[in-house]
Amino acid sequence: MTPDSAKPVYLVDAYSDPVVVRIEGRASFLNSACLRDFMSQMLKAGKASFVIDFLRCTSMDSTFLGVLAGIALDLRKRTPKGSLVLTRMGQRNLELVRNLGLHKLLTIDSGETSANVDACDTALVTGERGELENARLVLEAHESLVSADETNRGKFQDVLEFMKNRVEQG
Repeated sequence: MTPDSAKPVYLVDAYSDPVVVRIEGRASFLNSACLRDFMSQMLKAGKASFVIDFLRCTSMDSTFLGVLAGIALDLRKRTPKGSLVLTRMGQRNLELVRNLGLHKLLTIDSGETSANVDACDTALVTGERGELENARLVLEAHESLVSADETNRGKFQDVLEFMKNRVEQG
């Protein structure tokens, strides 16, 4: 295994309907910005239906989950509403999604997906980001988690305060 192949990555098929994203490895604050940017581009292009395949997702953190929450919230604001389906989730990842209340915002497909996840052959590139940009991403993601479920405020209060201070300091 080469060092590059060990890196976590998002593989996408932007031309399918629904748009499909396959997670390979760990989904975290280190690589969530490229997913958020890609999904934002797809929304601007008029796409409103997305499937994210978790079969090879080894773990995920709260920033990644907050990015998902933000996407799901944006899709709910559309007319007609868009859809975000999470498929082939392992038990641990499913627990994390449910513990944060995200199952109320999006669809969890418990069976096999009908989306062609094997067609995902374009890797999203995680560009270099500055500390302030990363702080904004983490803050925005955790604010989305609170918007998704108010009980998350207590879970992430320290992160929210720390990141707000970091962003305000510039």
